[in-house]
Amino acid sequence: MNVDKAKKRIAKQVNKGFHGYPLISLEYFGKTPETATELVISFTQDENAEPQKQKFVSESDVREDEMIQSTLVRVIERAEAKTVAQIEGVSILAQ
Repeated sequence: MNVDKAKKRIAKQVNKGFHGYPLISLEYFGKTPETATELVISFTQDENAEPQKQKFVSESDVREDEMIQSTLVRVIERAEAKTVAQIEGVSILAQ
C-alpha cells in the first residue's frame, strides 16, 4: 500500500472520533517539530485496562515511511479498533 493511501485510511479512522473500545492511540516524536523519527502506538482493550505500547523508529520521518504506515493500517484493522486517536503534531524527544 502506498504511503498516501495508508495516511488517508488512518486519517479517516482518526476523524471518526470516539466510538468506544478497543482504542488505538498514536503519538509521533522527534528532535524537531518538523520531523517525527518515532511513533508510539498504544492499544487499550477496555476502559480501565492498562495500555499496551509498541514503538517504531526510523532514521527518516516515520509519517512518510511506507512500511510503517502500512503496518499501522494493518494493526488498526487486526485490533478491530472502534476508536483511533492521534496526538496532533510532533512531541519533542527529551535530550
